[in-house]
This record gives sequence, structure tokens and C-alpha cells, in this order.
Amino acid sequence: MMKRWTLFFAVAFAALLTLGCATLDEKQRTWIFQPSDRAWGGSAELAQEMDDVWIDFDSKVTEAHARLHGLWLAADGPRAANAPVLLYLHGARWNVAGSAPRIRRMQELGFSVLAIDYRGFGKSTAGLPSEASAYEDARSAWEWLARKYPQRQRYIFGHSLGGAIAIDLAAQVEDERGTIVEGTFTSIPDLAGTMKWGWLQGSWLPGMLITQRFESINKVGKIHSPLLVVHGENDNLIASALGRKLYDAAQGRKQFLLVAGGSHFSTMSLGQEQYRKALAQLFSLR
Repeated sequence: MMKRWTLFFAVAFAALLTLGCATLDEKQRTWIFQPSDRAWGGSAELAQEMDDVWIDFDSKVTEAHARLHGLWLAADGPRAANAPVLLYLHGARWNVAGSAPRIRRMQELGFSVLAIDYRGFGKSTAGLPSEASAYEDARSAWEWLARKYPQRQRYIFGHSLGGAIAIDLAAQVEDERGTIVEGTFTSIPDLAGTMKWGWLQGSWLPGMLITQRFESINKVGKIHSPLLVVHGENDNLIASALGRKLYDAAQGRKQFLLVAGGSHFSTMSLGQEQYRKALAQLFSLR
């Protein structure tokens, strides 16, 4: 009888622990991604000028069919047909339309841009995103671009959380011409350690309990293409020291661009000309 009760409590404890871990994981995914179908300000109006793109694939992560919604903005000018192509990976909270101003600025820098919503955002397949599913979404979009524009130079761009997704992608593939990240970090545990409130409300968690880790610091050294790391000097959400630490860990050709006065949201607009010079120096893009 004692053995039966011991077995019963062991099974019950294991079930509660599993349930607790599952709940904790879901909470972290919610805290980190804050998935939404909303844009901010007037950005949705800018997105109306862009073309809708749909990317279908069978997900190994969820073992189900998945569909991504994206926005396509072709380059302007006489060289548009041969313009380099940029995969744009946005950060947390807002859907892809919320990035319309940045998408437009990347077009002004000479790119044709594909920006996607991860599953759980906007019009993409519903559900709570995870680190693994976001990585898979980025890879699926990259492969779509390779099939659609096989002769064009292709680049990867990520802002904030999207920077971690961009670094994972760039570390996995071998056909990117270059990688650009802005306002991003070394890892979620590192980022959580710098914050008390705001984006990562779960920053009180011990590092060992963080399930969505986004360990960019361990991947950036595997990127073999040139890397541009951009950060705003006045970024109060993700400290520029994390961007510098990430840059220091990169092994190949690289450049660090610190934009004076730039916040987490204004760095690209304030640093547009600095961006242009950096793209010319590092990637020979003019």
C-alpha cells in the first residue's frame, strides 16, 4: 500500500511540475512576443501602399500547415529590377504593418523588402509564437525569397527581437550577402538582467527557468557574411552595451554603428545617412 501511495504522489508531483513548466513557458512566450494584430500610429496607412504576400509551408515545429502573411515593397528607380532583396524581421508587440516606416526607409536605401509576420501576429496563422516557431518562420520566408529571386543578392535585417531571429537565420544559411541588426541583444537572460519593468515582465525569473532564451551571443560568431550592428545611443529599452557585446562576439567582417540621440524606435530615422554610409562601406551598396 505504501509503495502505491509513493507512486501516486510521485506521478501527481510530476504532473504538477509538467503543468507548471508548460504554464511558465506559455507566460514567457506571451511576455517576450506580445503577439498582436495591431499596428501603431499611422503606420497601417503606409502599409496599404505595399503588396500582400502569402507563404505556405508545413511546420515541423507544430506538425501542422502554416501560413505567413508578409508585405512586399519593391525598390524604386531604374535599377529596381536588379535591386538587392531584404528580409525584414520585426520585433515584439506590433504586427508587420507597424514596421511600415522602417520598411519604407530600407527601400529608400535601395532594397526591395519582404517583411513578414510570425505566426501569432497579424494575418499569419494564429497561435502563441515560440522561439522555435519564429526561427522556422524566418527560414521559410528566406527560402521563399530564394525561390522567387534566385539571381538577386539577399540580405537579412532584424529589429529588436527580430534581430535575434535574424542572427539565428544568418548563422544557419550560407546564401545571404549580409546581415543587419538594430536595437537587439545578446540573449534573453542578459536582457532580463538589465530590466525591472516593461517589455520583459518576467525578468525576475532565474536564468535556468527561462525557456525562450534567444542566445544570439552563441550564434553570432557563426555568421560568415558581413554584419552591421546598429544601436541607438539613447535606447532605454535595450541597452547599447548589449549591442556592443554582440558585435564584439562576431568573428567576420563587421561594423558597429551607434546613432547619437537614437532611441529604440527612432534610430533608423535619425541615422538614415549613417546607415547609407555603413551599407556602402561594409556591403558596397550605393
